[in-house]
Amino acid sequence: MTKVYTYSEARQNLASLLDQATQEGEVRVRRKDGQVFVIKPETRTGSPLDVEGVDLGMTAAEIVQFIHGGRREYQTD
Repeated sequence: MTKVYTYSEARQNLASLLDQATQEGEVRVRRKDGQVFVIKPETRTGSPLDVEGVDLGMTAAEIVQFIHGGRREYQTD
């Protein structure tokens, strides 16, 4: 069962409260007036590996050639 924190507890321990929300899916915070709020992590969309491309002003062939050239420098005989 999810523990319900008071507003003061949540404010004083926000970092651990957010960690708990990550682990358990949500936590609840109750204000003095009795109103209860649910804090839960936002669901991620897409892959964390999805990154925006960078325009280097180079063709793919130039990039591959650059990589191959760098590898030749570090090969041992």
